[in-house]
Amino acid sequence: MSYDDARRFAPAVARNKAVITEVLARHLPVSGLVLEIASGSGEHALHFAAHFPGLTFQPTDSDASARASITAWQRDAQLSNLLRPLALDVMADAWPLNHADAVICINMIHIAPWEATGALMRGAARLLPRDGVLFLYGPFARDGQHTAPSNAEFDSSLRAQDARWGVRNLEAVTDAANAAGFATPIVEAMPANNLSLIFRRLAE
Repeated sequence: MSYDDARRFAPAVARNKAVITEVLARHLPVSGLVLEIASGSGEHALHFAAHFPGLTFQPTDSDASARASITAWQRDAQLSNLLRPLALDVMADAWPLNHADAVICINMIHIAPWEATGALMRGAARLLPRDGVLFLYGPFARDGQHTAPSNAEFDSSLRAQDARWGVRNLEAVTDAANAAGFATPIVEAMPANNLSLIFRRLAE
C-alpha cells in the first residue's frame, strides 16, 4: 500500500477548519511547538501548519491507522513545519515529548471515557509553560443542559455506542482544568452548536 492509500478524509474537518483557524489565530503564540492530541485523519494539522508557518505542528494519535493517514498527508504536503505523527495515549503516564508551547485537542473528549479529560489536562500541564494555551473544541453542555436539541441527540447516540462516552459539561471540564493548573477558560461560540475553550497554564 502506498502512503496515498492510507489518506483519510473527515467531513467535519472541511466544515470547521476555517473557523477554528480564526480562533487559533487570536490565541496561539507566534512561534514554537504546537502539540495536537488525537489528530485523527491529519487534515486539521495539515491546514493549521499551512496557515501558521511560524509554528511547528506535532500531530499525534493512539491509533496506527490514523497515524498512517497523518503520514500520508504530511508526505504529500511537504510542509517543513508539519512533523511526522507520534503515538500518544493521553491515559499513559509518560508522553513522547516533554515540552510544547501550545496544545490543541479537537473533538476528542466526548468520544473517550471521562477519565481521559483529566489525563489530558494533567499531561498538557506537564508540557506547557506559564500562560501556555490548551485549546479544546467540540460540543459541550452548560449548567447540565444541552445547548441545542441536536447536541442532546448526539449525546444519546454516543452513549448508545459506548456508555463511557458523551457530551461533557463545560463546568466539569473547567473543574478538571483548574485542578491541573489552568485558569478558567475563554469560551467562544462556534457554528453547529460547538464551543472553543481556551485555557491558559497558571504559574506553578
